[in-house]
Amino acid sequence: MYPTTLTQLSRGNPFSAPLFTLQKADEPESHTAVQKRTFAAAAVAESADSCEFGSGKYYVLCGFGGILSCGITHTAVVPLDLVKCRLQVDPAKYKSIFNGFSVTIREDGMRGLAKGWAPTFIGYSMQGLCKFGLYEVFKVLYGDMLGEEKAYMWRTSLYLAASASAEFFADVALAPMEACKVRIQTQPGYANTLRECAPKMYAEEGLWAFYKGVVPLWMRQIPYTMMKFACFERTVELLYKYVVPKPRSECSKSEQLVVTFIAGYIAGVFCAIVSHPADSVVSVLNKEKGSTAAQVLKRLGPKGVWKGLVARIIMIGTLTALQWFIYDSVKVYFRMPRPPPPEMPESLKKKLGLTE
Repeated sequence: MYPTTLTQLSRGNPFSAPLFTLQKADEPESHTAVQKRTFAAAAVAESADSCEFGSGKYYVLCGFGGILSCGITHTAVVPLDLVKCRLQVDPAKYKSIFNGFSVTIREDGMRGLAKGWAPTFIGYSMQGLCKFGLYEVFKVLYGDMLGEEKAYMWRTSLYLAASASAEFFADVALAPMEACKVRIQTQPGYANTLRECAPKMYAEEGLWAFYKGVVPLWMRQIPYTMMKFACFERTVELLYKYVVPKPRSECSKSEQLVVTFIAGYIAGVFCAIVSHPADSVVSVLNKEKGSTAAQVLKRLGPKGVWKGLVARIIMIGTLTALQWFIYDSVKVYFRMPRPPPPEMPESLKKKLGLTE
């Protein structure tokens, strides 16, 4: 009787009733699990990419981002670009940045600072389309050719090769409008608009007038673009590794765009220094008739090719930072795939003995 009584009492004890406890715990857990699944599905739907990485739509949107980033930014700095070009081709008249602005405003008024905006916008939009769009194409193409491990180990060379290949075609698209821009900006009285300048150049020198500067343009733009992309990619990688206090995956979109802007400005400073001598040659070559790049380079000399460097550093640093910021913002807006900085493949870690 004694054990039976204890058994009955224990069964009547609410603190030892497993069925009661399970029923109370089951209901809220089931409801919470459903809620979690609902929220997770919504989060996936909101964050889902609008296209597949490496697809045709992806490359088209990259090209569109390039049009906006290059067309808008280069047009915005036309006044500074105009003064820079005039410093390069006529240093006796335009002695410094501030003097260049004051002389230009005194002679042409405020509207004079906007000379060449139309060929700048058209030319650099076409360049941006090819530069950013084809860079993404060549980066994937060359990466696939190398394979995952070699693509990681030689990633700087991969960035350099992809950007150089893209810029080769981008400069062919840019050359005609660049020739018109420089002619309008550096030859007062020659032409004030693109509609006036292009037919006049064609009538005087034929089609060659628009492409005679393409070789020095390659000399200027290919090193510039190689530095722009390789330096940016590696700077982003280093910023997330050593400066940003949390992984990229934990950063908000706005925080990621700040990193993009900083990396872009750092890359822009190096771009300006690397490409400035060739930029001076292009400016003089497009102003003069019948000159060659070698003749201009010899006449300018070691000091002459560095005229206007300060203006170019200010312009290109700001320009490059804004270009990367706009380009990355386009990717965010269209919910495009934005792969994180590259990490060493697991297979390579095993080969190097870095995994336990």
